[in-house]
Formats: sequence, C-alpha cells, structure tokens
Amino acid sequence: MNQSSTNVVDFNPAKQRIAFLHASWHSDIVLKCLEGFKTEIASRGYSIDNIDVIPVPGAYEIPLQAKLLAKSGQYAAIAGSALVVDGGIYRHDFVAQTVCNALMQVQLETEIPVLTAVLTPHHFHEHDEHSNYYKQHFVKKGIELANACDEAIKLTAKAKQFLSPKNG
Repeated sequence: MNQSSTNVVDFNPAKQRIAFLHASWHSDIVLKCLEGFKTEIASRGYSIDNIDVIPVPGAYEIPLQAKLLAKSGQYAAIAGSALVVDGGIYRHDFVAQTVCNALMQVQLETEIPVLTAVLTPHHFHEHDEHSNYYKQHFVKKGIELANACDEAIKLTAKAKQFLSPKNG
C-alpha cells in the first residue's frame, strides 16, 4: 500500500475554525501572542475570520473552556495563551503546570489539538524593561503557536483519514 504523506482529502486551511483562548490578566502582554498567531496562521492560508478569540479571567479557566469548545465539534484546534507570574501569594509554577496538564488531558479526551502558550517566567516585574521584553517574546510565541497549530491540524486530519472505515 502506498501512503502519501500529503494525501489529506479536501484539506483547506481557510475552512478550518480555530478557538484562541486568552487570560485577561496581563492582557497587554498576552494579546501580543494573538498578534503573532494571527499573522503566522494567515500566512499559512487560514482565514482570520475563522479564529474565535475568547477571553477568560485567568489561565486556570482555560482548560474547562477548551474542553467545552472541543466537545462542540466546531473547531479544528484550540489555542490558549496566558502569562502566569509570581504574585507572592501562591505557587505560580503550580498553576502553570496544572493548566498545561489539563490542556493535554483535554486534547487526549476530545481528539482535538489543544496547544498552549501559557508561560511562567522565573522572574517578572511590572516595569518597562520586562514588559517590553515579554511583549516581544509573546509575539514570537504566537508565531510558534500558529506553526504548531497548523501542523497539529494537518496531522490530526491525516490520522483521522487513515482511521476512517473507507481506508481500512
């Protein structure tokens, strides 16, 4: 049997719907991820009009919303972005790890790619130098997120194509 690595039936990136969830905390930084994401995903043939941008209160709320959206069957992929910082009150690394683990569980349970740019820096201070650095960094992470999103959508479509009964 000859299987082409590019044979995904009728795959059209412009028709794929993507959800982009983002935390509202530090939105001046986090929304830079969306900027990079939109620019890169559009360069890969996806329609910006098919990206649903959904704000949530914080990073911790992203997994539940991702699961609800994935279960809707409307999305080829779901992306999440947040900046989890050490506010001195709780273990910020615990929050980030919990969110990332939950997002992995969502994609495994729903078979919809769920990608993350939930970042937790070792040191973050709300002054211009850090703010400017992380704004630039989140643009870069948005580009990386779009690249991963595109590849994950294609790989998932291909895997589901090979699993369908007509290909068996």
